[in-house]
Amino acid sequence: MGFNLVGSLLRFLALLPALTVHEFCHAYSARRAGDPTPEMHGRVTLNPLAHLDPIGTLAILFLPVGWAKPVPINPTNFRHPSRDIIITSAAGPLSNLVQGIVWSLVLRVLIAASPDVIYAENGATTVLAGFLGFMALINFCLCLFNLIPLGPLDGHHIMAYALPYRYGVVYQEFNQRFGMMVLLGIILLGMFVPCLDVLAWCVALPAYLAGRLLAGVDIGAIIHGCGVFW
Repeated sequence: MGFNLVGSLLRFLALLPALTVHEFCHAYSARRAGDPTPEMHGRVTLNPLAHLDPIGTLAILFLPVGWAKPVPINPTNFRHPSRDIIITSAAGPLSNLVQGIVWSLVLRVLIAASPDVIYAENGATTVLAGFLGFMALINFCLCLFNLIPLGPLDGHHIMAYALPYRYGVVYQEFNQRFGMMVLLGIILLGMFVPCLDVLAWCVALPAYLAGRLLAGVDIGAIIHGCGVFW
């Protein structure tokens, strides 16, 4: 399969607001909690250029994945460190949940207003419907994936500070030593042993079901029927 320029651009346009709002919410939450570090690094902004990672941006264009630069924070500046780091960490995934809900409902309203919008003349899904479905699905996936309690994902901060102190310390030590390796192992296991794809069951399937429930249509079929993303 050759390089799909249209699909790459559409993936980029879908992931750009998802990642930008995600990182902005981390930065804004940290600032509200008393940490000036994100603002000092110019991250309390919705300007995508402040958040994009060069390699992560290239990955969006050439692979069906992508990432942004992590927001630097200093928890010692928080007024209530344990509570505030949980709120700050959860702000990013929560923003993706909200975006996923919004785009699902936009697709639902669009289909209700014009049912033919999901079909092109040749029977394929229209690009507009496919794009909205992809926007919803990718945000739900980002929300769930980032809640996995393994570093460097947001979920490991939430887990470490939600646990009682002594267990949180043990978990932090484990995560620093093995978290990234375990996460990579889960990803590779799913790639080479599909029947043991944990991410498919814990991320992709719930994301698909949420989109289908809210949009009222099979968003997976709409995205694949569009035929332009890959």
